[in-house]
Amino acid sequence: MQSLNSQIKKFFHAFIYWRLTHVSDRNFLLILSVVIGLASGLVAVLIKNSVHFVQWLLTFFFVPEYQNILLLFYPLAGLFIVFLLTKFVFRKKAQPEISDVLFAIHRKNGILPLSNTWITMITSAITVGFGGSVGLEGPSATSGAGMGSFIAKLFHLSKKQTILIVSCAGSAAIASLFKAPIAAVVFALEIFMLDLNLSSVLPLLISAVVGTITSYLFFGQDVLYDFRIISLPQWNELPFFIILGAFTGLFSIYFIRIKRWSSKLFNKFSSSLHKILFGGTIIGLMIFLMPALFGEGYRTVNSCLHGDYSFLFAKSPFYAYRENIYAVLIMFLALIVLKSFVTFFTIEAGGIGGIFAPILFLGSCIGFFVAIILNLIGIPVEASNFAMVAMAGMLSGVMFAPLTGIFLIAEVTHGYDLIIPLMIVSATSYAIVRSTFRYSIFMQHLAEKGILFGHHKGKNVVASMNVAQLIETNFLPIKPDNSLRDLISVIAKSKRNIYPVVDENNMLIGLVYLDHIKHIIFNDKFYDTMKVSDLYVMPENVIQLNDPMSKVMKIFQKTDAYNLPVVDRGKYVGFLSKATVMSAFQQKVYHQSDE
Repeated sequence: MQSLNSQIKKFFHAFIYWRLTHVSDRNFLLILSVVIGLASGLVAVLIKNSVHFVQWLLTFFFVPEYQNILLLFYPLAGLFIVFLLTKFVFRKKAQPEISDVLFAIHRKNGILPLSNTWITMITSAITVGFGGSVGLEGPSATSGAGMGSFIAKLFHLSKKQTILIVSCAGSAAIASLFKAPIAAVVFALEIFMLDLNLSSVLPLLISAVVGTITSYLFFGQDVLYDFRIISLPQWNELPFFIILGAFTGLFSIYFIRIKRWSSKLFNKFSSSLHKILFGGTIIGLMIFLMPALFGEGYRTVNSCLHGDYSFLFAKSPFYAYRENIYAVLIMFLALIVLKSFVTFFTIEAGGIGGIFAPILFLGSCIGFFVAIILNLIGIPVEASNFAMVAMAGMLSGVMFAPLTGIFLIAEVTHGYDLIIPLMIVSATSYAIVRSTFRYSIFMQHLAEKGILFGHHKGKNVVASMNVAQLIETNFLPIKPDNSLRDLISVIAKSKRNIYPVVDENNMLIGLVYLDHIKHIIFNDKFYDTMKVSDLYVMPENVIQLNDPMSKVMKIFQKTDAYNLPVVDRGKYVGFLSKATVMSAFQQKVYHQSDE
C-alpha cells in the first residue's frame, strides 16, 4: 500500500511539473473550471435526488383529502437524526450557508474543508427530506465550493486562483439546480463579489455551462419551474407592479427580522436537544396545519405559477374550505407569515439548509396573494405573472442581489417578456430594504464583525487582512519592579523606542516611551532609585488579537500613533506598525487587481 501511495504521489508531482512547463495558468484554470463544473453539478443533482427519494419514502401513502398525523413528527425526527450524525458520526458541524463561503473567500483565502462537502450533502438531504422548511441551494453551493477548494489546494493554486475556483464551484451548483447558467454567473459576481474581468468571467461561464449540462443529463428537459406566459402585462398594470415591489420589500424586511429574532430565541437554550425538541415540535405543528410548508416547497411555487391554489388545502385540516375565496386569502396570509418562522426554526434547531428556496416560495405566494386581492376589488391582473415577478422582488430584497433576482427568474421561467415588471419589482423591493438594512442577510453578521463590507474593493482588502499575521514581536518587554538601570540595559539591546511593561502573568499594564525618559537616562543617580513603575504610561489605544482590521485602520486614521500594542485577553502579544499595515494593504491591492 505504501509503495502504491508513493507511486501515486510521484506521478502527481510529475504531472504538476509537466503542467507548469507546458500549460499556462490561464488555460489550466479553464480546464479546472470544466472539472469543477462537472463535480459541482453532480453534487447538486445528488442532493436533489436524495431529497426527492426521502420525501417520496415518507409521504407516498398520504391521501390529499386528509391530514396525516406523521407530519407532526417528521421534522423532529429529521432534526434528531442530523444531530446524532453530526455529534457521533461526523463529529463536525456542517457549514452550509453562503455566508460560510463568503467568510472563506475573504478571511481564509478560499479554503474550505473537503469534509464539509459530504457532511452538508447528507445532513441537508435528511433535513429537507424529513420536511425541514429550508432550501438546497446554499448547501449545494457550499458543498461544491468545498470540492473547489480541495482541487485548488491539490494543485497548489494561488489565493486569487483558489477564490476563483471556489466561486466557479458555487456558480456551477446554482446553474445545475436551476438550469440557469447566466443567472449562476451573475450570482457569483453579485454575491461572492468577484471582480468583473475576463480572467474571472470566462471560467465562471464554463463551469456554469458544464453544471447546467450535467443537470440536463440527469433530469432531461424537466425544468424547475414550468411557467408559460398566459397574457402579457399592459402598461396600465405597471403601477400595480410597484405596489407588488413594495409588498416584497416589506416582507423581505419581515423575513430578515424573523431571522434575527429566531437566533436570539434559540440562543436562550443551553442544550442542543432542547433546541431540537422545541424547534421540531413547533415546526411539526405548523406543517401539520399547513402541509404546504413541508420541505423546499417547489411544488407550491409551480402551483402559484400556474394560478392554482389547491395546494393550500391538500392534506390539511381545512380541506373542506378549499372553495371559499376568503379562506384562500386567510390561508395565503398565514402561509406567508409562518414560512419565515418555519425556515429559521429549522436552521436554529440544528437543521442544515439554505434560504434560497424559502425566498422563492414566499415570493410566489406573495405575488399570488396580491393578485387575488386586486382581482377581488375589480382590477383584473394575471396571478401567475405576479407570482413570478414577486420571486425576483424577494430575492432582491433579502439577498441584496437585484440582478440575480431578475436574471434567475427570467431564465428559469422563460419569462423575458416580463423583464420590465421584473426590473420594477426588484428595484422597488431593493430600495425599500436598503433604506432599513445596510447589508444583505448573507453578510449581516459578517459585516457586524468587520469581516465583510460589500463590493468596495479597498474595504474588502482591509477585511481580508488579519491582525495576527502582521504582529511585530521585537519590542522588548520589561517588568514594573525593574529599575531604571534594568530598563537602560533593555534599551541598549532594542532597536525600538517603545517598551511594553508587563506583570508576572505577561499582562500588559503600560508602555514606556524613549522620548519621555531621555532627560533622565543619562543621570546615573536615578539608575537604582527609580523604577519602571514610575515611568510607564497607560496606552491610549490597545488592539485585541481578534479585532477586525477595519478597527485598526480607523484608530491609525484618528490618532497620530505609529505603533499600537496588541493583547490577547489582556496578555501582551506584540505591536502593530502603521507602516507594516499599509505595506500589507498595498500588496494585497496589487495581488487582487486585474491581471
